[in-house]
Amino acid sequence: MYFHIIASGSKGNATIVASKKTVLLIDMGVTLTRLKNGLAEINLTVSDIQGALFTHNHIDHISGMKFLSPKIMYALAGTLPTSLSNVLEVNEPVVIGDLEVTAFAVSHDANNPCGFLIKEKDESLVYITDTGVLLNDTLPLIKNPTYLIIESNHDIKMLLKTERTYELKNRIMSDIGHLCNEDSAIAAISIIGKDTKEIVLAHLSEEANTPKLALAAYEKIFAHFRINKDKYIIKCAHQRESVSGGRLVDED
Repeated sequence: MYFHIIASGSKGNATIVASKKTVLLIDMGVTLTRLKNGLAEINLTVSDIQGALFTHNHIDHISGMKFLSPKIMYALAGTLPTSLSNVLEVNEPVVIGDLEVTAFAVSHDANNPCGFLIKEKDESLVYITDTGVLLNDTLPLIKNPTYLIIESNHDIKMLLKTERTYELKNRIMSDIGHLCNEDSAIAAISIIGKDTKEIVLAHLSEEANTPKLALAAYEKIFAHFRINKDKYIIKCAHQRESVSGGRLVDED
């Protein structure tokens, strides 16, 4: 399994997850040009996408959905502002090509938000962004993935110093907002297991976070819980440049 995060952040999100036979897109909150350029980086085109999965209906996740065929869209009921033939149910797996996809509930101020567990043979990927907390009921489903893409949205001190309104700051830090760096690291520790290889910190705020701060928080929290972070590849996704990971689709 291979993943390619084309964009991650409040200005737009799009992530490719691929096997040798199947190409999935998680969220489409970027321009068509950005999507095409990101796909070209891994020698793919828009026509290669067999399924477009949507986590929730906020504009940075769906603004580019108009460029995709409704026939390939998958989401929970009521998530998208359009009727769907591919309606997902929470914790009920569906098969797209040779990938198994399961939507799971998250805690965010959107209509029926979710994350995704994607499996292919002996590998799995968990994609969880835009959530204020990690729901305990979900943990058994997503435990011990090969790859974890998880939100690490903000540094609390940086957020409080921004010129955002009190209401917005409060919303971001709430249980239906976004994970701060420390909470992200704690959530990641509860998810990862012996098979986990890579952790990607996603949806970093450009105004209230930096990759350096996010990675430092992970180092601090992992050390506190006496977990050797060097066992894992840990890196940050970005808003304006792509980040790849996983096992290349042409590898045996």
